[in-house]
Amino acid sequence: MKVDKHLFRALAQFWNLAYSCFTFGKVDLVPRIEEYMALLRCSKIQVDRAYSRAKGDSKCISWKSLKDLSLAHLDTKKRVDVFALSIYSLVIFPKALGHVDEAVTDLFDRLDKRVTPVPAILVETFSSLNACRKAGEGRFIGCAQLLLAWFHSHF
Repeated sequence: MKVDKHLFRALAQFWNLAYSCFTFGKVDLVPRIEEYMALLRCSKIQVDRAYSRAKGDSKCISWKSLKDLSLAHLDTKKRVDVFALSIYSLVIFPKALGHVDEAVTDLFDRLDKRVTPVPAILVETFSSLNACRKAGEGRFIGCAQLLLAWFHSHF
């Protein structure tokens, strides 16, 4: 899904920092775990085994490092895994331009164990929206495509 920057900017204007929800007139809306699970088609993943990240400073991995690793690895399956991790990281947990969050490697490893990433994705969405609103500007660091898909599902 292509991100409509104008729609996204308009959507961010309705983010209520105090209540961590979108406020449209007298209606409050917020993405829920169940909605994100449906949008990500995670219904087969065990809901009681949710992935959560440890708080604190996280490190970044450059996209170039992941790209070099995926091209140079001798094991084809590992190459595909690193490539999938790279794409997943860039879409779901972008850290900064050209970098991905190191914590996503742990999340990606746990997906095979049927652990749902949805709560972590939802937290990233709220944290990023709160940071943008608090600063009055800034770049949304989260899965904009997923947030817009959720928005489109309601309107």
